[in-house]
Amino acid sequence: MIALPESDKELLRECEVETFRASGPGGQHVNKTESAVRLRHLPTGVVVTCREERSQHVNKLICLRRLREKIAELNHRPAERVPTRRTRGAKERTLREKARRSRVKRLRSKPAADE
Repeated sequence: MIALPESDKELLRECEVETFRASGPGGQHVNKTESAVRLRHLPTGVVVTCREERSQHVNKLICLRRLREKIAELNHRPAERVPTRRTRGAKERTLREKARRSRVKRLRSKPAADE
């Protein structure tokens, strides 16, 4: 299980922060500023990127939120499966149905030629 620090500042210390120019719509503002943020959490190797907003600061906050969500997914373990068995009644019903189906199929065949 991966323990994350509560504060964003401490979490940022564990990360490698990279800024770059965001592509896509936004016109000249996007082309001139390095507002996109990529965070790489060094202990786990998880990488998240955000380039939705025009502000680098807001993108960094969104990245931190996404990083916490991704690491929470890594920490999630599904509950162990409890092995179950079919009940005796269920087994008997299945066998009765198979026997009935067998009789039905036998009745489809041509009668034996008596010599």
